[in-house]
Amino acid sequence: MIPDDLALDGDGPLHLQIRRAIARPILAGSWPPGRRVPSEHALMARFGVSRMTVNRALASLAGEGLVERKRKSGTVVAACSAERAVFEIWDISAEIERAGARHAMTLLARGTGAATSAEAARLRAARGTPVLRLLLCHAADGTPVQLEERLVNLDAAPGILEARLDLVAPGRWLLDHVPWTEAEHLIGAVAATSEVARHLNLRRGAACLCVERRTWRGEAPITFARLTSPAGAQVLVGRFRPGGER
Repeated sequence: MIPDDLALDGDGPLHLQIRRAIARPILAGSWPPGRRVPSEHALMARFGVSRMTVNRALASLAGEGLVERKRKSGTVVAACSAERAVFEIWDISAEIERAGARHAMTLLARGTGAATSAEAARLRAARGTPVLRLLLCHAADGTPVQLEERLVNLDAAPGILEARLDLVAPGRWLLDHVPWTEAEHLIGAVAATSEVARHLNLRRGAACLCVERRTWRGEAPITFARLTSPAGAQVLVGRFRPGGER
């Protein structure tokens, strides 16, 4: 039986809509590890799509480590799906709304071009790689809470140029449209630069928490993001794959 709330969102190809529909309850924790995912035939009947479309969605979820496809028992939620969510899904809009506040996002700057030496080093890509440059500020109930600086490899995510990034956060768009196979996080305390202080309404040098995140698909880098928020002093470095392999 398929839950009533398992529905398509109408955004993009059907296999991606099905993938997102299944991923949402897994990442939210309402589908625990080991739970059976509706069968291919049930999904085909529910959404009126071909077996190839359903199989493509499930293959994508399996490749991301959210589900395991077992020959005799079908598809189940992967044991490491909760761990993946901890590291990957730092969706600031969801976190703000979960806390009962209203999320707002301001796109401060957007541009494209060939990666400079410094940008290539941050992205771990070749110099000259076509990139999208973004600067955004996230707010909770009108108070700035995070400055997002991001580089996106356009060879890995060409569709992002048509995305409404003033309405959907780029990190959220990438998670929904560009499967990753490996990621790296660096988390630490930093002092607010003049730019950070200006956008977050802080004094220059104020203590902030900075997260630097990189993702890859195979050998191809996808994105580099620096996420800076007013806060603490803990440090965590992790490099991991969706299946939990270290």
